[in-house]
Amino acid sequence: MTVAVAGVDVGGTKTRMRLVDVRTGEVLADRTVPSSGWQTASLPQAAAWLAARLQPLLGAGHAVRHVAVGAHGCETPGHCDHLARELGQAIGVAATVVNDAELLVPAAGLAGGVGVVAGTGAIAVGRHRDTGAYLSAGGWGWVLGDEGSGSALVRDAARAVLSQADEGTPGDGLGDALLRAFGVPGLPELAAVMSWNGGVESWGAHVPAVFAAAEAGSATAGDVIRAGGRSLARLVGHLAGRGADVGAVVVAGGVITGQPRLMAAFEDELASLLPGVTATLLQAPPVEGAVELARRTQN
Repeated sequence: MTVAVAGVDVGGTKTRMRLVDVRTGEVLADRTVPSSGWQTASLPQAAAWLAARLQPLLGAGHAVRHVAVGAHGCETPGHCDHLARELGQAIGVAATVVNDAELLVPAAGLAGGVGVVAGTGAIAVGRHRDTGAYLSAGGWGWVLGDEGSGSALVRDAARAVLSQADEGTPGDGLGDALLRAFGVPGLPELAAVMSWNGGVESWGAHVPAVFAAAEAGSATAGDVIRAGGRSLARLVGHLAGRGADVGAVVVAGGVITGQPRLMAAFEDELASLLPGVTATLLQAPPVEGAVELARRTQN
């Protein structure tokens, strides 16, 4: 019987699971399912949700020794450890749970460093260089923070456009781009639809309009993007100041990986804050980081 480990990446929209032969590294199974229904408010329910989706992999006739999970919404070590215990009891296999952003560094094949996610939300995570304690910065949600994320870029773009209207400053294309993206005729309707029709959960889908406006020459959109990139770099700076290992910075997330303007702004600020520290866009799927964490438990 093949001895295997499983890695799971629970993201905000989809969950990817991979079963790997411990000895050879061969991928035995790879499954992606929607993350609909995932939540961490009730850890027993979260464990049951994971167990139900892992069952096809665990029942495939292999001897699964460990399951490692990167879980969206699992924000503290205590929270993650509790979910790991609940999951282990539910599936009868030893489990490790970390925040999903912690998958980036091992997915890049690195032993240590900082992972930065800039997608719908934004967060930076790492480990203290001496104690190994978990450290995070950002990730406070689309209303209060997440600067540099898709949702925050749309929020900040709208704020800039509304501020220009208050001042009587002529627009430079960003406002028109947002009106088209949200399908509304004017700024009062834009403010209303952003506030009440779906709220912040829908903002991130409109971030391509901000980047398109910048490409079309909007200085306001360019300023918003640069500010977002600088904010993401400052998260890394905050972690460095708190003792994090910043020997490597690995970046992932649908917004920053697909938008060179944001990545360039991030890199420029990072070079200013931490000379000599470079950032790398993650090329491998984050689930590989979960598999690597699971494999390390067998060494």
